[in-house]
Amino acid sequence: MVCESKIKDLKDLAEELQLLKTGGKKIIQCHGVFDLLHIGHIKHFEEAKSFGDILVVTITADAHVNKGPLRPAFTQILRAKAIAALNVVDYVAINDSPTAVNAIKMIRPDVYAKGPDYKDASKDITGGILIEEEAVRSAGGEIKFTEDITFSASNILNNHLPVYPPEVNNYLVEFRQKYSKQTVFNCLESLKSLNVMVIGEAILDEYIYCDAMGKSAKEAILAMRYLRQDIHAGGSLAVANHLADFCNKVELVTYLGTQNTQEEFVRKNLKKNVLTNFIYKTNAPTIIKRRFVENYLLSKLLEIYEMNDEPLNDGEEEALCKLLESKVKDCDVVIVADYGHGLMTPKIGKLLQDKAPFLAVNAQINAANIGFHTISKYQRADYICIHENELRLDHRNRTGDLKILITNLANRLSSQSIMVTLGKRGTIFYRHGDGFFECPAFANKVIDRLGSGDALLALTSLCAAKEMPPDIMGLVGNLVGAQAVMILGNQTSINRVQLLKSIESILK
Repeated sequence: MVCESKIKDLKDLAEELQLLKTGGKKIIQCHGVFDLLHIGHIKHFEEAKSFGDILVVTITADAHVNKGPLRPAFTQILRAKAIAALNVVDYVAINDSPTAVNAIKMIRPDVYAKGPDYKDASKDITGGILIEEEAVRSAGGEIKFTEDITFSASNILNNHLPVYPPEVNNYLVEFRQKYSKQTVFNCLESLKSLNVMVIGEAILDEYIYCDAMGKSAKEAILAMRYLRQDIHAGGSLAVANHLADFCNKVELVTYLGTQNTQEEFVRKNLKKNVLTNFIYKTNAPTIIKRRFVENYLLSKLLEIYEMNDEPLNDGEEEALCKLLESKVKDCDVVIVADYGHGLMTPKIGKLLQDKAPFLAVNAQINAANIGFHTISKYQRADYICIHENELRLDHRNRTGDLKILITNLANRLSSQSIMVTLGKRGTIFYRHGDGFFECPAFANKVIDRLGSGDALLALTSLCAAKEMPPDIMGLVGNLVGAQAVMILGNQTSINRVQLLKSIESILK
């Protein structure tokens, strides 16, 4: 088809455009997601074409569209074909980079055309327009803004072609009636002023990718072919990294082993505004949780823990107590990410319960501690973030009314607020005096559940400390969770700009 012949590989297109420029043609570039092509886009392209001779439209690849869960509504191929079908467009290319900068450098347009929404750079929450403008000027071009009528594809999708299930769409309709995106943005902006401490075990999450070859010829075991491996900063390291994009600084308190300490890797993989405070545990490695993964479906086959999860010895415990005594008085929020691997002794727990001005706690169950480690090891927590199964295990109650269990836990630990994660059913949030608030899950695709609870703990702890409206906490928590389950392990941390773009998109 003629329209499909307009769709080019970016590298091939750059070479073709260079020949056209040599022949005196003026190249115009437009760039965006263009998810649901509409009349506003068409008017934008028509005006842009008037700036020169050849109109090139580059679109953001699916992997880099940060408009929230279930977006883009249309794949990059469908978006490219829709734009290529327009007579006004000469070429289309898919840009497999997070920003337009790479495409600009390759195309080197004479004019880079953006819509009127981008005239005021201060309103661009990504800051991308300034970076793009610099790239255009360095390539010898100029930026121009079109002036015609604008529409929002997100607004059209949200109101006329909802991409979410009915329960999610109904929730968002009610939410939009109560809150603007700016209200939510202001709530998140207020987190910057908080002085935050994270304490918990440092865990390195190692993924070893293999291809299944079949059953061993002589043993009843599965034979795998090694492909590659990755290692990520997990546990309290991940919690601190999640917070770093939202706070000016984060104090991290954890232990590393004296054997196979991995300290260089840990320091290298923490964000710059995470301040480290390490205790060194004798006769122990830094914890590594090693997972063997079948490469095709990313199915986890086997997990091996490399650790010594005995409690800290007396000397290590005393050193940690002194460190906490000196630090906790300067903190607004202390977040305990307790994985039950020996750091949070009763003495350490009591110190934090006595001294922390606002204490947020998660006591995670895992293969090494199930049945021995529940939230009841604490007697006080201002905020608790807990999975439904962890709550039920703590109560030894598999089928009881969830709201009754939450209320009992709040009374026992004198907790003002509790967030219970329910997997694909979303979350239920309790605040003393306000009652219960439910929020549906926004994730439509799960790559890896590991780490999603840590991400939700990190952001909602700060929201709870700031006493944000419960439904805003639910929205933020579930968007963060949706972002986290799309990431393999703790490969990357929660990105503030991506979260803001998701909020902006779903609230249009």
